[in-house]
Amino acid sequence: MSADAVELVAEIEELVSGGTQALAGAADLDALAALDADLLGRRSRLGLLKASLRDLDDDGRRAVGAALHEARRSLEEASATRREDLRSAASAARLAAEALDLTEASGRARVGHAHPITRTWEELEDVFVGMGFTVASGPEVETDWFNFEALNLPPSHPARSMWDTLYLDAGQFEGVGGEQLLLRTHTSPVQVRTMLRAVEEGSGPPIYVVCPGRVYRRDTADATHLPVFHQIELLVVDRSVSMADLAGTIETFTKAYFGRELTSRLRPSYFPFTEPSAEVDISQPDGTWLEVGGCGMVHPNVLRACGLDPEEWSGFAFGFGIDRLTKIRHQVEDLREFVTNDVRFLEQF
Repeated sequence: MSADAVELVAEIEELVSGGTQALAGAADLDALAALDADLLGRRSRLGLLKASLRDLDDDGRRAVGAALHEARRSLEEASATRREDLRSAASAARLAAEALDLTEASGRARVGHAHPITRTWEELEDVFVGMGFTVASGPEVETDWFNFEALNLPPSHPARSMWDTLYLDAGQFEGVGGEQLLLRTHTSPVQVRTMLRAVEEGSGPPIYVVCPGRVYRRDTADATHLPVFHQIELLVVDRSVSMADLAGTIETFTKAYFGRELTSRLRPSYFPFTEPSAEVDISQPDGTWLEVGGCGMVHPNVLRACGLDPEEWSGFAFGFGIDRLTKIRHQVEDLREFVTNDVRFLEQF
């Protein structure tokens, strides 16, 4: 492991030590909320350290990624413990002051927290960072080329019917010219941009990235669909990457996120941008299987569109919906509950 990685791991350990002490000493819930933002927010030092992973070698990324994942888990546990202590103390004080007021719980102050989908997003990022991946992002307003053509879906491709796309009037956007704009229908364009950037900058593969983000489709909201939702995809491009590497990565993710007692399986499927393609199922404690997403080997046409020689490089991709995973994990029957902003619902998480 490089000296830079050793220094980052040491810094992370110091952050955990100092952060745990600070959380344990939080005077009230407001102070605790401020500490949560400072220690665990996207602009916190831990959040910034995620970006430094791209500058490390493979061993360093794995070591620092694992340290970041463990740091977040430790700090979240310390925060939850202190929050429970403060709530218990506040409740006890209120009971002592209002011994005859049996409705004291109904007037309890509400403390905000991250939305359940945001929590799932961040947990998934942490899992993949712990596996050695870096986080990549891209624009939500995309061109037709990035969203479709570079991904092996030219204008005449019948698979375009798989997406109901929201197109934009390019004339409203200065400097865009006549290029067709749209709201991206998946986060796969981020993979294209990542490969193109690697070629343009001369760094080239290997590429190990995870791409979370918001996506849009012309869907009517119902119990299982939303017109605006969230996806997370990962991309690996390296020499001699095989379907076995894909299956092993999915199995590692399954055990890290769902639990070591569960396993995964792949079923043949079809996606225009991968070949071969597969659906991913996760085993359930009751013996059934749950479909969570799609995957496959990056299609040679996609590699060529991004300036990579498929004779030299190969890769795989894996993606699924964050909202649906949140729905499954919390046993929520209707996806619309997550976007109606009913405080009575959100308080449960």
